[in-house]
Amino acid sequence: MKYYAEGALSRPSPLTLGDLRRALVSGEILESRALSFDSEKNLHFRIDDTDAVMPYEECADGVREGTVREIALITRVGRPVCFVVTAIEEETDGAPVIRLSRTEAQKRCRAEYLDALCPGDILSCRVTHLERFGAFCDVGCGIPALLPIDCMSVSRIQHPSDRVQEGQDILCAVKGRDAQGRIVLTMKELLGTWQENAADFAPGETVVGVVRSVESYGVFIELAPNLAGLAEASPALSPGQLVSVYIKSILPEKMKIKLCVLHASTDRSFQFPLNYRLRSGRIAHWVYSVPGAPRCMETWFEA
Repeated sequence: MKYYAEGALSRPSPLTLGDLRRALVSGEILESRALSFDSEKNLHFRIDDTDAVMPYEECADGVREGTVREIALITRVGRPVCFVVTAIEEETDGAPVIRLSRTEAQKRCRAEYLDALCPGDILSCRVTHLERFGAFCDVGCGIPALLPIDCMSVSRIQHPSDRVQEGQDILCAVKGRDAQGRIVLTMKELLGTWQENAADFAPGETVVGVVRSVESYGVFIELAPNLAGLAEASPALSPGQLVSVYIKSILPEKMKIKLCVLHASTDRSFQFPLNYRLRSGRIAHWVYSVPGAPRCMETWFEA
């Protein structure tokens, strides 16, 4: 079974009561939008004009152990929630009572998918929310993993929103696991080496860039998420600013690109698209630097 982030599973038509009855037998994981979280801490749904309830302990794997905060359940209201159907109880008035479990869906996702992932494995995920230190991503059935800010690209950024947005579907690789066994992600290894990115540019071109760092000796300007060049110092520029730059030279042996700023904009909403050089499989070893470079930037993915 393929496991998706919540909200990423598309269906050709809305769920019906028949779909729920079939899923009760097959164990298929379904998804619907949560409509309320009651005073007894149960999530409620309305599917095919029929009420469905997800008891508190079935709202997430970890609720029973106290490792999931209540706010994580409250914020599911209004959002897609994955589940398995655990019971359809027929009432005397003809209206069935449908019971759902997100806990069981998440346990299956861990056992059949996430627990088998190794460092370097590439997977799809969905950004759920941003913090200054990184982006939390849904790696399947609402299970979170952290993408640290320093793993988003080689080019340094001020905030995760410089690279990704909430609700965005992205590709990452498994960097490892934290002390609690939760997956930690990385993305920069999928966005190309210095050589791969520099090959998209040539001296004499004028291109768009984003100011990433202003130093006394010059301004670092991003040309792609894994590539930056250096322009002359300018106190008028600031991080996040959109600029147009003239490429004066590209020096592969030094991994340097010399730029000249032609125009600066006040627009700070521009984002470079994520140009993945790797989209599937597993990475064992990734080298960003050019061969023979004085400083080797690389990542080893060790099981």
